[in-house]
Amino acid sequence: MKVFKFGGASVKNAAGVRNVEQIIRLEGSHDLMVVVSAMGKTTNALERVVEFLASGKEEQALNQWVDVMDFHVDIMKELGLKPGSDIRLQGEIPYDPALPYDENYDQVVSMGEILSTQIVAVYLLKQGMSVEWWNMPKLLRTDTTWREAIVDDATSRATIRAGWDRPNRPQIVVAQGFIGGTADGKRTTLGREGSDYTAALLGNYLDAESVTIWKDVPGILNADPRIEPNTVLIPSLRYQDAVELSYSGAQIIHPKTIRPLENKHIPLLVKPFGEPEAAGSRIADDGIGPINIPVYIWRKNQILITMRAKDFAFVLEESLSEIFDIIHAHRLKVSLIQSSAVTISVCVDNTRFVPGAIEALQQRFNVSYNDHLSLLTIRGTTPEILDQAKQGRTIMLSQTTRRTARLVVKDNE
Repeated sequence: MKVFKFGGASVKNAAGVRNVEQIIRLEGSHDLMVVVSAMGKTTNALERVVEFLASGKEEQALNQWVDVMDFHVDIMKELGLKPGSDIRLQGEIPYDPALPYDENYDQVVSMGEILSTQIVAVYLLKQGMSVEWWNMPKLLRTDTTWREAIVDDATSRATIRAGWDRPNRPQIVVAQGFIGGTADGKRTTLGREGSDYTAALLGNYLDAESVTIWKDVPGILNADPRIEPNTVLIPSLRYQDAVELSYSGAQIIHPKTIRPLENKHIPLLVKPFGEPEAAGSRIADDGIGPINIPVYIWRKNQILITMRAKDFAFVLEESLSEIFDIIHAHRLKVSLIQSSAVTISVCVDNTRFVPGAIEALQQRFNVSYNDHLSLLTIRGTTPEILDQAKQGRTIMLSQTTRRTARLVVKDNE
């Protein structure tokens, strides 16, 4: 069997859904697990619904919710589906003001995947395919770490294998990415862009021949084409290189995707949904060499936090564990670390958790920070490449090893 994952751009309209059908038909007799994200920018729209409700702006929330439903209804009608009979729409917003923000977030935002997969599954069924829709919150068990739930592998593997291995299962299963569920039936989310991770977990649980992520780019490129005009396709790379690229900020793969596949030596393919027969990129461990061209990775929305001991103690020797206990407790994602005898600096994603972390750190250290930053990682750097990258930019911090350079730079420069 194979796992196919289609992102939001792949199913942003009726034409995209029809293209998914054509890609699936190319596979012929293969059993397929088809993982689908929310359509287009639905996740962003549903996040605004939660924000409006949390701010007491009920009318704006309802208007935004109606816009989301109308968007999906238009796609259904263009595909020849009947809203209300072929697919039941969610009338009320699944929001409870008595619940914490993050728990409400998961109940509301998860509706994007529920809707998209229902549309894709019903459409494929009406095209004569052997299809079944799976409700992943009942199958992929997680804890209650809202917005970044941790998957219970043992329970999830058992329920998913039982569903897949049963007699007379349809050839194609359509399932949601990004979402799971708790033991008491609450929906959870796995972190933004978590559909890739879902596909990898399913590939691992079901011993897939391969997992394919269908994107709106030719494959894995050596730079973001929105930033660098002259990009080059990387046709093959090792698991370890893919992990480093994703951790550094490459948007093409979710950072958690590689481990479930590497554990069972399952190849990961990244292919263009607009040109399904193109080779794309292949990630595996079967004799692939290191990447031999420079790779430029931008990680946006960073903040650089520097801590100095109030009593001139040696930070690295005496306080490192304390610092990282605070970072872990506040769920900060560290991109870079640099230390001296009396200071330690960390570059982290500038999320809503940062203010609380800074407040906690200030109880023990003198803390300063700079925001509106980006981290540029250059794999395969040379002195000439590094000099060119620094031109016209304000460098807040620089690290260079044998082949990798990392620059924290001010945005808009």
